[in-house]
Amino acid sequence: MTVTHPGLPDYWAGIIVAFMSLTILWVLAKPTPAQIRTSNLSLVKMPFVGNGIRQLVTSRWLLLSLKFVLVGFFLLIIYAGLFGTPIPERNFATMVTWNLWWSGLVFSVFFLGSAWCAVCPWDTLAQWLVRRKLWRRAEPNNSLNLKVPKWLANVWPALLMFIGLTWLELGVGITTSPYATAAVSLLMVVLATASLAIFQRKAFCRYFCPVGRTVGYYSQLAPIELRSIDNDTCLNCTTLDCYHGNDKIEPCPTWLVMGRLKQNSYCTSCGNCTQSCPHENIAWRFRPPSAEALHGARPHWDESWFMLGLLALTGFHGLTMMPFWEVWMSQLAQTIGDSGRLLPSFTIGLILCLIIIAAIYSIFIAITKKIIDNEIHSDIHNNIEYKRLFSIFAFVSLPLAFAYHLAHNLNHLIRESVGIAAVFINPLGVDTVPLSMLEKHERHTTMWLSQDALFSIQAGLMIFGFWIAIQIIRYRGKNIITKDADITDLKKSLKLTPMLAFASGITAFHLWLLMQPMIMRM
Repeated sequence: MTVTHPGLPDYWAGIIVAFMSLTILWVLAKPTPAQIRTSNLSLVKMPFVGNGIRQLVTSRWLLLSLKFVLVGFFLLIIYAGLFGTPIPERNFATMVTWNLWWSGLVFSVFFLGSAWCAVCPWDTLAQWLVRRKLWRRAEPNNSLNLKVPKWLANVWPALLMFIGLTWLELGVGITTSPYATAAVSLLMVVLATASLAIFQRKAFCRYFCPVGRTVGYYSQLAPIELRSIDNDTCLNCTTLDCYHGNDKIEPCPTWLVMGRLKQNSYCTSCGNCTQSCPHENIAWRFRPPSAEALHGARPHWDESWFMLGLLALTGFHGLTMMPFWEVWMSQLAQTIGDSGRLLPSFTIGLILCLIIIAAIYSIFIAITKKIIDNEIHSDIHNNIEYKRLFSIFAFVSLPLAFAYHLAHNLNHLIRESVGIAAVFINPLGVDTVPLSMLEKHERHTTMWLSQDALFSIQAGLMIFGFWIAIQIIRYRGKNIITKDADITDLKKSLKLTPMLAFASGITAFHLWLLMQPMIMRM
């Protein structure tokens, strides 16, 4: 018997649809402001706590302590996965990896930006194995220090690895295998270690890591960032210790100069810049959520495809946990003659999902370009290329994917992590048996939050994602549509209707997924 979570009630769906409709009408009627007003608050300038925060961000001991703790948990995951019970719901490896970390990671981005990357055990172990130092700069650094080849110096490898990880997670089913979970975890350490031993700095973090790139792009929507405190200090700096490091501290692992940093995408929050800056001019600060996605982040072709891949794969995760998914796969398997674990059928479904989302987005971009090109009044728009338009509006994918990712994972985190304490007490699951239907039902009904609270948060997240997506369309769109005086604000807004329709359609699809009953992971 399969246990399912109830879907979002109809009345919440009605509220979301009403909000979407009113928002679209507001966009068509309201002119886009000429400038975006943003304000930031540096944490070191906050009264009473500012000095304490400054000491924390410049200290190596906090990060080092957190790294030791997480490496300890990670090694326990490996040990439990390799030598513990094969029962997934009784094993520390599967419960902590998939129900706690994998489900909760996206929420850490919502509150802390890319802070997870600073304490990632994959990178920590790779650093210790290659550099052979706990924290100080290693000279020599025991690496070949080769430059990353141009064909690899992009996020295409990370996208391919993310697709592969999704295939392993949902197709092969490593979420229900402690041994496979441990094996994949070890593989990530091997890849991070090999990359650090071969290439300059941390190419794995910047180009290859699917989790790091997901965290990086989602952190464009985070309300916190690591930036310089005083811009003039950075402008007058001659040593650039944030980039080069110093005698004790490693250089920036992802080749960033703090004084020029405009987006979180590649910042791993490692703390090297805060510890090496001779002026103590770098600290965390609060900012309006999505400030980067609205205007700060620069569009790039490879990054746009990664963001689009995020959108496709988050929706695909939801689809595979619907009761009708197995029916679809069985019907496809009969059609193509598939048998056994239905892995070929699943692979076809995964590829189709990626192609469909990419095709839909490409069509809407083509329509948008056609509308803009048909009403050109100045030569400046003759050079608007399809690839540029594709890359600019790809940022719309971020809040749509992020909001659904949060809402979907909230089900796993709130409903399926209730029994997590048991695996901390008995990590290997010694003398345990699979959960009975009664125990599954108890976990299903015993939640950290009430069901009504869960539904309200999910609805709020969907509203948040749609609102940010619409703002991205407005602000990024205003820079590419005609600015001729004889064109009304309404006519300018109408040129963006294809992208407004795209955001509305994707949100409606995600809303429909949330309204369906969802199968428990384990």
